[in-house]
Amino acid sequence: MRDKTQANSAAAGDRLIRAGAVVFFVGALATLVTVAPLFLGAKPFPTYMFGLSMLMGVGFLIAGAGVLRSIAAGRRQAREGTR
Repeated sequence: MRDKTQANSAAAGDRLIRAGAVVFFVGALATLVTVAPLFLGAKPFPTYMFGLSMLMGVGFLIAGAGVLRSIAAGRRQAREGTR
């Protein structure tokens, strides 16, 4: 079964994991930008920037969904191989 799998083929949840990582890092960047004025003594950013910081959690959930999808696909493939 291993010889049929290409080295560069994408698994079931790979796109979700990549998208979750991108969203997470955008949220992390927004968090750094939002917290920076507190340390620099500058005027705080508007409230919507705090909302953008929540993208870290959203990205984590998207990536987690991708991991669960990969696990489910692996189990499904293992079940089909044992029959």
